[in-house]
Amino acid sequence: MRIGVPREIKVHEYRVGLVPAAVRELCSGGHEVLVQSGAGAGVGCSDEDYRQAGARIAPDAALVWADAQLIVKVKEPQPSEYASLRAGQVLFTYLHLAADPAQAEALCRSQCVAIAYETVTAEDGSLPLLTPMSEVAGRMSVQVGAGYLQKSMGGSGVLLGGVPGVPPARVVVIGAGVAGSHAIEMAHGLRAEVTAIDRSIAQLRRLDAQFHGTVRTQFSTLDAIERAVRDADLLIGAVLLPGASAPKLVSEAMIRSMRPGSVAVDIAIDQGGCFETSRPTTHAAPTYSVDGVIHYCVTNMPGAVPRTSTLALNHATLAYVRSLAERGWERATRESPGLAAGLNVVHGRIVHAAVARSLGAPAALQRTPTPSTPTPSTPAPVS
Repeated sequence: MRIGVPREIKVHEYRVGLVPAAVRELCSGGHEVLVQSGAGAGVGCSDEDYRQAGARIAPDAALVWADAQLIVKVKEPQPSEYASLRAGQVLFTYLHLAADPAQAEALCRSQCVAIAYETVTAEDGSLPLLTPMSEVAGRMSVQVGAGYLQKSMGGSGVLLGGVPGVPPARVVVIGAGVAGSHAIEMAHGLRAEVTAIDRSIAQLRRLDAQFHGTVRTQFSTLDAIERAVRDADLLIGAVLLPGASAPKLVSEAMIRSMRPGSVAVDIAIDQGGCFETSRPTTHAAPTYSVDGVIHYCVTNMPGAVPRTSTLALNHATLAYVRSLAERGWERATRESPGLAAGLNVVHGRIVHAAVARSLGAPAALQRTPTPSTPTPSTPAPVS
């Protein structure tokens, strides 16, 4: 199969769909890989590295899109790329269609087959292609939040870990799945006062055991969220319903109750965000203020650390790319219900039920069952 890797064009997106090591694996299996010149520059991979791995180098994106049967990306196609999609072509990338009706319409119009990393499932119901980016974003959320709490960045001037005699910052993490758990671990490691809110008692018990009671755990109710948000110096939202829009768990009134200079980081922004006051931002303009509260809602957080993120993502995606290349999408999804769960758009029809519900569109009859309702430990929708 001819596999194409175009350069990512989203604002400050430096990741790449395939690294040279992955290209070598695919080429050794008899597949042809076409990589756009400069696609790997952001992660330190040169065109020569790709050539040595067996890839052909294309001078521009147009040739990659026109020649490849399977396109492997990181982020969703941008509006300028919509016209490059064609009927029957397979697109394998993060899509997050529930929060992007314009993209969903463009994919349907193209008649392509679009498989979303974020809805591919493993046998245990987890989301293996979302997990690595959720891990990165969870850790980044604390790092970013600590920076914006500094007075020079517009924050309240609170040191996350405090010092002897001065209390630490209060960090509230809503959602204790993969992203939330990594945020909790980072904040706790920096000696912040951490509160974890989740609807899973089992997950709260695990956190209590892991941190020996030094992380406060609260069952998720409107009252618990309201009280915790009011007292937070750093608020992190990390919730997910796979394929669907994120629930709005933090109201505008709750944000208004926070101290000016506090920071809110919405990891769920790819799926619309879990704060009422959230709106997508970019690495070029990452923050805005609502009622004195700094909001960080970058839709591709892991893009800020592209080398780490790309390597972690490739480790997870390679087996699926190989399966699609060797079997074709129809056989590959027929033989793997988990990969079939990644099908979002097929020949002009939305086939993922949760995506269809979020977009208010009818879902086409699926060949495989829709994944069961996720547990609260599902990773936040980070890509």
